Parts: sequence; C-alpha cells; structure tokens
Amino acid sequence: MPQHAFGAATLLDTKDPMGLRTSAPLLDAWIRDMETDRSPFQIPGHKGRTDLTGAIVDGDIPVLPGNHTHRISPSLILEAEAIAAKLWGAELCRFGVNGSSGSNHAAVMAVASPGDKVIVSRTLHKSVLVGMVYAGVVPVWIRPEINPATGLPEYLPSSRLAETIAAHPDAKAVLIGEPSYVGTMSNIPRLSKVCHDAGIPLIVDAAWAAHYGFHPELPNHPIAEGADIVVTSAHKTLPSYSQASFVLVRDEYVDLARFNKMFDSTQTTSMSGRILASIDAARALLERHGEELIGPVIEATERGRAALVAAGIEVIDGEYIDPLKLVILLSGCGADGNKIEADLLAANIDVEMANRDLIIPMITFADTPDRINDLVKKIIASVEAHRGEPRPIEILPAFSIEPEVVVTPREAFFSDYEVVAAEDAVGRVSAEMICPYPPGVPVLSPGERITQAALSALFKARDMGVRIAFVADPTLETLKVLPKE
Repeated sequence: MPQHAFGAATLLDTKDPMGLRTSAPLLDAWIRDMETDRSPFQIPGHKGRTDLTGAIVDGDIPVLPGNHTHRISPSLILEAEAIAAKLWGAELCRFGVNGSSGSNHAAVMAVASPGDKVIVSRTLHKSVLVGMVYAGVVPVWIRPEINPATGLPEYLPSSRLAETIAAHPDAKAVLIGEPSYVGTMSNIPRLSKVCHDAGIPLIVDAAWAAHYGFHPELPNHPIAEGADIVVTSAHKTLPSYSQASFVLVRDEYVDLARFNKMFDSTQTTSMSGRILASIDAARALLERHGEELIGPVIEATERGRAALVAAGIEVIDGEYIDPLKLVILLSGCGADGNKIEADLLAANIDVEMANRDLIIPMITFADTPDRINDLVKKIIASVEAHRGEPRPIEILPAFSIEPEVVVTPREAFFSDYEVVAAEDAVGRVSAEMICPYPPGVPVLSPGERITQAALSALFKARDMGVRIAFVADPTLETLKVLPKE
C-alpha cells in the first residue's frame, strides 16, 4: 500500500514530453515534488495517498509557505508570473485558480469604487456583472453590432464607444469581451485609443484568446494591442487544468498595487499547485512550440469549414474571426441543433454549445486534424438526417434586449425580493440574473426592468432547448422581483 503518493506518482505524471520543465519553474517544481518521497504534515488532508479515495487526488500538491525554491511556493509563483508578463509584454501577470471569473471580479474592483460608472459591453460574461456587484459600480451598457445574417454579435464600433464616453465623462473604465463567444473580434487598437484619449483604462475579458499572438494567422493578443487589463482562461484554449486563469496588466492607466490587492481578495489561500503548474507549463509550451502546434489545427479547421459549406451548411467565416472557432449555423438547412447534439453524444462526442440554431464545437491545438475531420463528417451526416425547411434567423436574446437599469446591480442583489408569476413580472425590477447558458451573457440582470420583450425572448430560448441559468426557477414560470415601493 503506498504510504505517500507524492513519492509514488505514475509514470505519466512525471513525464515531460515537450521538454518544458527547464523553462517552466512551477512545472519543474511540481515534477520534482511528485518524484520526491517526503512525509507531508500540512494540507491537503489526503497526504497524497491514493489508497483512500483513489487516483482522484494523485498529483494534488499544495503551495508551500515560505521560500521553498525547489517546491511550489509564493516566491516560485512570482518567478513564473514574471516570465509570463515578459512574454506577453505586460508589467504584471497573476496566475489564478478561480477561473477567469475570479480574475474578472478583481479587474472590476481594481478600476472602480462604489458608486462609480463603468462602461460595459453587453456581451460580457456574467462574472463581470458579479464583479460589479462586489464593487458596487453603476453599469453603462453598450452593445456591439449584430450581424442580421447570423443573429450574432460582430464588433463594437469605436465611434459608439467614443459617443458613450462623451455622454458619461465620469466613467472610470471600459470593460469589453474580445473575442466574443462566437469568435468575432473588435478593433482593440481603436478602442484602446478612445479609452486612453479619455484617460481611462480598457479592460478586456479575453477568456477565449489565450492562444492569440502565437501564430501569424491568429489575431494579436489584446495586451499587445493596447488593452490595460486582459483576463484569460488558460483552461479554455490551452492544455491547462480547469479553473486555470491568468491576468495581464499594464501600468499606465492601472494602479498595480491596487490590482494586486483586489486579485488576492478573489483567490483562495489554499491554491492548487497542480493548477498553477499547468498554467506555467502551457505558457512554456506556447513560447516554444505554439506556432508549430497551432498551424495544422488552423488548416484542419479551415478544411472543415469548407466541407460544411460544400454540404450546404452555413458557418461563420471572415477576416475578423478566430480561425480556430468553428460556429455552425443551422437555420438555413432547417436542422435542429439539439438533435444533432444527441447524435454526437451517441458517438461520445461532446460539443461546447448546442441549441436549435447553433452548434459550436470547441477546437484547440490539443485536437488533431484527424479528430477534426471525423467531427465534421459526423456533423454533416447528422445534418443530412435532420434537414428541414429553412428558418428565419433568430437573434439570441442576450444580444437583442435593451436593458433598462433601475437600480444598481449591488442594490438589487442584496435587496429583499418577492416571487411572482412570470406574467405578473412585466414592469417589475429583476432581483436575479437570468442567462441563457452558454454563452452566459445576461438577458436580465439584478436591478433591470423586466420587459415583455425580455420575457418573450427568454421563453423562446427556453423552448429552443437553451438552458436558462443562474435563475431560481429555470422553467421561468416564476421570477424574483424587487418589492414594490
């Protein structure tokens, strides 16, 4: 029976197939810890024993206090973060284990205080709204252009942002999401110039853009295009553990000391050494081998798009689209994405998003051309089996509803509430967040007026098979509202 799994790791655990450990200090320390037979008398409580609850705890090592230069410790984390900051051209990088959600919370609190206004793209993830609750700020919502041919967001015009800042000159920051969930991109250099001309920072939730800048056919990373804070999910497009995130900060428009304080407040004090090491390993992999790994997957994805189009299935494509994003539009061929997802699940294939009108498989450089080719063939076969009459394009409710802010998100979030039937909620103020998920963009946020248009859009999304998230009653038969005055 193994006494201490830190010293009894599997061969797979301690392999370094790409030779990264010499340039990734956290990965090196993790491998060294796994290869060392030591007796831990600190957390985690499983002590590395895999004979108690199984392999689920194998490789789970803590961040040790003090300066353990050969094990994962605060000083070693600082070293790894400094390497990442230099790679991306930022003054500061922080590794997080609470996903991009925790990093988004920190970003909002770092640039605004209770009562301050912030200009926010309505395409942003719900975690940004939670950050606004924490910070007590007042959102000024701004919308990107919606492509009528797809019903999906495209880009935020810099002229619209300039007009919004002019109308709200006391705004403290601008927060946008780039790329969007469907891979569309705005012109970050133009948007950052508009912000900087007004003397305020541009914060970008770039959760889906960790790979940007590491291949000539990819867009530049937002930090290289003038953004001041960029939040990125390492686990979305890089081979890192779930919950792995990093945030990059430039110091001209952001107080680094304040950012550090806010970031630390959003992270657990018992950080997972394995998650942190996986961020460091992914950074080293990008730096050494990013272009050679990404290139074949871009080519395979492009071939997949061409095959889908040749089969009469529409896809999103164009110059300002992430070339690794495969967004399949089903309205034109009349197929139901829920049925296609069921066929894929029967073949043990999971996709990132599926509803009646969309299928979005998540493609990263961990995929292979053969896997992508097989996926596309199965999607084409399923569409052929489920073809129907073309349908009109439906704009997703998260992108079609104009919000009316009545009270701040924080005030509504902590308010008393009443539960009423949906038909009685029109005209009342929402006490909860209501998001079709994915993509997790709110249709209604705490403190916003519930309109008939919003309810109708939510009902339609629900009936299309979209999961309605973060609401107490996902059937939408009842809603939480603020008490009447």
